[in-house]
Amino acid sequence: MKQIVMTGPRTSEIRQVDIPKITEDQVLVKVKYTGMCHSEFYPWTVAEPGQIFGHETMGYVAEVGRNVKGFSVGDRVTGLGGGGYKEYIVMEPDKMMHIPNNIKDEDAIVEPLGCLMSVGSRMMPNLLGDSIAVVGTGYMGLGMISMFKAMGYSEIVGIDLREEARENALKFGATKVLHPDELEPEFYLDWKNWESPDLTRDGHKSDIFHLGFPNVMEFAGTPEALNLAGGLACAHGRVGIGGFHNDTLRTVDFKLWNMKALEMINCHERRIMFETELCHRALDLISKGIWKFTGLTNHIYTMEEFDKAQYDMENHTNNFIKGAVKCDE
Repeated sequence: MKQIVMTGPRTSEIRQVDIPKITEDQVLVKVKYTGMCHSEFYPWTVAEPGQIFGHETMGYVAEVGRNVKGFSVGDRVTGLGGGGYKEYIVMEPDKMMHIPNNIKDEDAIVEPLGCLMSVGSRMMPNLLGDSIAVVGTGYMGLGMISMFKAMGYSEIVGIDLREEARENALKFGATKVLHPDELEPEFYLDWKNWESPDLTRDGHKSDIFHLGFPNVMEFAGTPEALNLAGGLACAHGRVGIGGFHNDTLRTVDFKLWNMKALEMINCHERRIMFETELCHRALDLISKGIWKFTGLTNHIYTMEEFDKAQYDMENHTNNFIKGAVKCDE
């Protein structure tokens, strides 16, 4: 079978490798699509020879271990693990799920949907009708905007540098979109408008609870976005971190964050079985039409185009939102 293998930074090749063998407790899946995750973009830029990527897969059951129940050859499936940009993967049945009939293949790549569900579980509105700002309206940011709308947030402000990304945010439920340069002073609580922070407990000159947003979600994965998100939170506000910050260390004005008494929430999930349950629920919500998040995978590539796909993701070529590599050609 074919597999994408890195030959060095930003370069890969297709290699022929053996189809993996399964045990009596595993399932062999013929991969149709492997989704492109931005968390792997920086590792791709510094990759070492022999390194492999890919963890967002969907496909069809090709072989079932003797002890496996609930899956049959030909079933359309997705799930966690197995991974890799290759034609066949081994999956564990307790981390797999059937795809509802009314969800298209390219919308059923479930791993990022589980990640978005993780954010939702941590960033529920305190009251119906709360407001929230979403910094970064790429694929994951759009997913959260559409989910926040379903969760009961009334004012959802999408913030992004790119005009096309802001237009996408409006389509998925943002009530307002802004370029960072368009943010008015009252959207921030920072040293410029706080006036004199008061530690005497006699009150504040500024209305620190109505400057900025009570809820801010960061999904850009850049130092600038992280600092912006912190600046947008009001006193005792919440900042959810959903962007994947895996390239360099981050420096924030923690003196400001500390003074605000804000709550910083790391929205990533590392409990595999909990994330599996989130994946099940994501497919169920989308299938029932409660979470309206489909049609975002707008760039499909061959395995030979893997490096081009990374460049397109980096440069947001042709309104790049979500890419997937087709592995069953």
